[in-house]
Amino acid sequence: MPRITPFLWFDGQAEDAMNFYLGIFPNSRTLEVTRCGEAGPGPEGSVLVASFELDGQRFNALNGGPQFRFTEAVSFVIDCADQAEVDHYWDRLSDGGTPQQCGWLKDRFGVSWQVVPTVLPDLLGDPDPARAGRAMQAMLQMTRLDIAALRAAADG
Repeated sequence: MPRITPFLWFDGQAEDAMNFYLGIFPNSRTLEVTRCGEAGPGPEGSVLVASFELDGQRFNALNGGPQFRFTEAVSFVIDCADQAEVDHYWDRLSDGGTPQQCGWLKDRFGVSWQVVPTVLPDLLGDPDPARAGRAMQAMLQMTRLDIAALRAAADG
């Protein structure tokens, strides 16, 4: 079965980004790093492509230059079992980045992440529309998602 691998385009920060992510996610490792030689395209010795795994998910990072930037049109969702996980990933990924609404953030490299508690779909999809609506309204007021506050809001 084919494997789908996210391929991230950086402007000179592929190695820094890889090392940043490796320090955040458990069960992560560098797989392969291809460096530029005398012929380039970047400075000799700089990373051209880096392959790595974050908790078992493979990623590739390319130092492709300034032509393309990350946008929120593509983001990575981190399903968090509890508030401690939400806090861990939020604190680490937002360090040097930009918090955004509803559990979204841009890290220091411009990559968008959604740090989401696994209970969120249950709260937003509650069969009682009033409970679901209260949870939605609470979420819309948050940057980092707070599970206890979301539950309290749903309960009214």
